[in-house]
Amino acid sequence: MKKLKEKVSTVAEKVNGTDTQNQNGSGTTATPAGGPTSGGNNNPRNTSGTGLITTPPDVKTNLTDAETSFGSGKYSEARYAVQQAMLGVELQIGQEILKSLPKTIAGLNYDSTADQVTSSGWGWAGLTIYRQYTKADKQLKFSVANNAVWMQAINLYFNNGGYAQQTGGEQNWKQTKIKGLRAVIEYNESSGYKLSAPLGQTSLLIYEGINFANEQEFMKAAEQIDIDKIKKQLGEK
Repeated sequence: MKKLKEKVSTVAEKVNGTDTQNQNGSGTTATPAGGPTSGGNNNPRNTSGTGLITTPPDVKTNLTDAETSFGSGKYSEARYAVQQAMLGVELQIGQEILKSLPKTIAGLNYDSTADQVTSSGWGWAGLTIYRQYTKADKQLKFSVANNAVWMQAINLYFNNGGYAQQTGGEQNWKQTKIKGLRAVIEYNESSGYKLSAPLGQTSLLIYEGINFANEQEFMKAAEQIDIDKIKKQLGEK
């Protein structure tokens, strides 16, 4: 994965250094064949089908297409192929991280149907990995997000190191640490506990706990996730 990531970055730099205009493009757009049709209410309702097959972009194929298109002067097609290659790498990284997470935490079982990996597929930004652990009304949600806006918000907390917010004598958020990482923990009567910890320069770990008895129980559950392994998989320093 590291070699593929480096290969994609190399091709991306080559393509981004050129004019991005597609010299063979017509500048027109088209709608998919068989789009929505107008008419009365006599159309049958769909009651069968298994949905779409999960097919992440093939990284090696898209890298080959990018270099071929670039060599032919088809810069727009080269950029698109590079973007698809990046998307494929990020989705694969996300799936590998999900596989490495524990199956149970604090007696809560993970919900395989809730697992998610999403990515903008460009510039290694926008990657989000999500897993949910549930038992009855108790829940732990864990996310890895590459989101600049969220990172800025967390940094605002850290910049106010000598300040802690209290309402009616109750503390609603404070700074803490999880496995050596600086973090911010929050509590809300409706949504429960939330722990946010920056990982490296771009990634953010987010833990959300509902119906945990107290802060100590929530933190103990959060610590069962191997942060060092995730950091290595993401290539964060």
